[in-house]
Amino acid sequence: MNTDSRQIRGRLREAPDALVERFTASVAFDRRLYRQDIRGSIAHCRMLGRVGVLTGGEVDRIVDGLQRIRAEIDDGTFVWRTELEDVHMNVEGRLVELIGETGKKLHTGRSRNDQVATDVRLYLRDAIDGILAQENALLAALLDLAERHRATVMPGYTHLQAAQPVTFGHHLLAWFEMLLRDRGRLLDCRARANVLPLGAGALAGTTFPIDPRSVAEELGFDAVAENSLDAVSDRDFAIEFSAAAAMTMMHFSRWCEELVLWNSQRFSFIDLPDRFCTGSSIMPQKKNPDVPELIRGKAGRVYGHLLALLTLMKGQPLAYNKDNQEDKEPLFDAVDTLEGCLAAMLGLVPNIEVDAQAMRAAAVEGFTTATDFADYLVRKGQPFRDAHGAVGRAVAHAVEQGKSLDALPLETLRDLAGPDVEADVFDVLSVDGSVAAREHVGGTAPEAVSRAIAAARNRI
Repeated sequence: MNTDSRQIRGRLREAPDALVERFTASVAFDRRLYRQDIRGSIAHCRMLGRVGVLTGGEVDRIVDGLQRIRAEIDDGTFVWRTELEDVHMNVEGRLVELIGETGKKLHTGRSRNDQVATDVRLYLRDAIDGILAQENALLAALLDLAERHRATVMPGYTHLQAAQPVTFGHHLLAWFEMLLRDRGRLLDCRARANVLPLGAGALAGTTFPIDPRSVAEELGFDAVAENSLDAVSDRDFAIEFSAAAAMTMMHFSRWCEELVLWNSQRFSFIDLPDRFCTGSSIMPQKKNPDVPELIRGKAGRVYGHLLALLTLMKGQPLAYNKDNQEDKEPLFDAVDTLEGCLAAMLGLVPNIEVDAQAMRAAAVEGFTTATDFADYLVRKGQPFRDAHGAVGRAVAHAVEQGKSLDALPLETLRDLAGPDVEADVFDVLSVDGSVAAREHVGGTAPEAVSRAIAAARNRI
């Protein structure tokens, strides 16, 4: 072995304490960057050949060696060594084993500082692309479910009390809008992450005649970092991703809260597939909605990673500091958690079974057309505040009688709300009439929902 920990000790005369070696090593978790590390190293090597720092033969040997290392890691035969600290030195060490002294030339014109910044940006870019594909699939599943239930009436809630009737399709489109914004935040994050820091060196650039723009082109970066100090010390992209992930998890948590409520016996609006639920160790009748509950709980996990990264960076002077080694585990886990929750939602959402009768019954029972009655009276000439009071009295009377508003006789409605009340009032007191009347853009009428779904398909 020609490359060992002594080659990165520089002026230090003592070998690191075994405890320090274990404490400072990151290879246990940063090894997942190996594909990105090798991809970046190949691009860097080819650039060194183009500018004349390496010969053509040296480039070929290094690239061949790196590709062999990638194959070894892929098939599980690669031996990771803690004493080599990280993924970068493990790959370089194996390269020297495979091709000899030429392998030591790979690191010319770069530092582990700009190397790791490049690796993490490549990793995050790949992760975002995968997450965006999952989100697109979930957006499409939401639209399919919304289309099936464009006219399924349910109560809309404020303060968790029945407020006005809506359609289930309209409710699902609210979820769609949340996730679409989440997708937009990830696209923005990807654009800002897609800047190449390689070439910044440790912090001040390099004296070699490098061509970072050609490296950026080969690796698919949109631009090259404009400042070497910022390039190696910036972790905004990791924080921004974690913030976007936290927002997405917040939305998932809200969805899952509704799924848990709707799946309960008190609501019985939906039934979740058995394969997404669990039983009880003591109560044989139980069917627990563990998947949405766990997604709801994992939101806090991602929030914690966001706070950890913000705290990690807040006290650091420029440029690179060892603190930044702590950026990877929160970022990796935020990615893993979001990917896992998206996969669970993709399995869950298309398979929700809806009890349309239970939804309609709840909409009818909650006096959800009271606002429509008030609007009716306004159209008859009453000031809104007077109409509001009249309908309030009508609801109070209906509660005493144990009836819905549309079950009260016309004469009773006239006595409570005024002589202008006609037989056509019953058109607005029905839940179907209520939702049908809201046919404007953003409204809950089935026709409006259909138009919104068609427009939404174009948006994704």
